[in-house]
Amino acid sequence: MKYVIMFTTTPELDAEVPSEHAEQVYRRTYDWFGTHREVMTESGAQLKPVSTATTVRHGGDGPVVADGPFSEAKEAIGGFQVIDVPDLDAAIAVVKTWPLLELPGVAVEIRPIIVY
Repeated sequence: MKYVIMFTTTPELDAEVPSEHAEQVYRRTYDWFGTHREVMTESGAQLKPVSTATTVRHGGDGPVVADGPFSEAKEAIGGFQVIDVPDLDAAIAVVKTWPLLELPGVAVEIRPIIVY
């Protein structure tokens, strides 16, 4: 089954992490992608900062374009990856090893992909 995993952060918590520790954890993410390459299908991507986002949403007179995300959430999606694993338990097992989970405000959202 295919899932998209979305890597989220809470940007205002980034300053709480000493830069040396953050660099060490980020280096381990390269190993993580290598370890799990067999379940990764379509190409994923790291996203530019949320400050670069543009949102188009419904407005009273038609679509409205706004700078930045149109979200009330404090979290920002930093990237995504598509994985192909047998079931949700297998997806959770992969995600639980994401190195950045040890940093404050980091989470990974898992969503099944609808296949037509």
